[in-house]
Amino acid sequence: MKEQVQHYYGKVLQGNADLKTDACCTSGELPLHLREALSRVHPEVTARYYGCGLVVPAQLEGLAVLDLGSGSGQDCYVLSQLVGEHGSVVGVDMTPEQLAVAREHLDWHRERFGYAESNVRFVEGDIEHLDALGLAPGSFDLIVSNCVINLVEDKGAVLRATWDLLKGGGELYFSDVYADRRVPGALRSDPVLHGECLAGALYWNDFLRLAREAGFADPRLVEDRPLAVNDPQIRARLGNLRFWSATWRLFKLPALESACEDYGQAVRYRGGISGQEETFVLDKHHRIERGRLFPVCGNTWRMLHETRFAPYFDFFGDWETHYGLFTGCGDHLPFDTEATDDVGGGGCC
Repeated sequence: MKEQVQHYYGKVLQGNADLKTDACCTSGELPLHLREALSRVHPEVTARYYGCGLVVPAQLEGLAVLDLGSGSGQDCYVLSQLVGEHGSVVGVDMTPEQLAVAREHLDWHRERFGYAESNVRFVEGDIEHLDALGLAPGSFDLIVSNCVINLVEDKGAVLRATWDLLKGGGELYFSDVYADRRVPGALRSDPVLHGECLAGALYWNDFLRLAREAGFADPRLVEDRPLAVNDPQIRARLGNLRFWSATWRLFKLPALESACEDYGQAVRYRGGISGQEETFVLDKHHRIERGRLFPVCGNTWRMLHETRFAPYFDFFGDWETHYGLFTGCGDHLPFDTEATDDVGGGGCC
């Protein structure tokens, strides 16, 4: 299957116009600061971009970032600007043709960004075997991936490796494709469906199980959208399968509990995070307005108190009294659909 992926992304796809579905395309309006950063990326790099969502969380200045399946380097060059000259970005990809495009423009971007030295480097390798690439454990503040983990067979191995590579309080923030049920074996081996990010899509509940087994006790859904399959032949083969592009954030916080427990805690956002001055968005169910006291579960409290976001919040409460499960936790389909908008959350609240 690795050879099929390398062939599809290295030989078959020559640009994003060659895609047969919108699974590997980013939709929606980008925030102004990301539009500006993207406008400074070389056109050849953006033409070979196949991501399905945004992998740019807030507050990145000075961070060490790893991009899994970096492709032609678009996300790396956007992140390069946001982490600043004192931050760093490492991109890992196994497709030589994509890496050649990314590396060709290293100096072009360094000069464009006004850096004395490039803060980006690219490594050829398989993200299923990150331990073979010489990356130091506990050396990254943030790991991102954009519509790539679905392409690998052993997704659990990728999640376990990211846990090892992250610093304490760091996070895996990634977009990928998910299904509302397990994809049948006959479809999983199809090279076109695999290259279009559909055949390898995880059933969402299997993803949650694998993430928790890797150590990420409380995955948080940031955003999602239903995917359109416009090719009639592919649509007919998929039958009743439904797919979503979804962005999740997974924090390396060993003390997180398996459910969102209520300890009577709250936070107040003081502002100051670039791009989210008035409202801080932790995930799909936590939009925290500046200055407003906001009740949170114990896990959310830790995600803010024990990470890079702590300086921007006031924290209230302790762990002395447990009030049971936080109201609103759910365990059914976490994604929005076109027909209804009342489905429950993937994390809490």
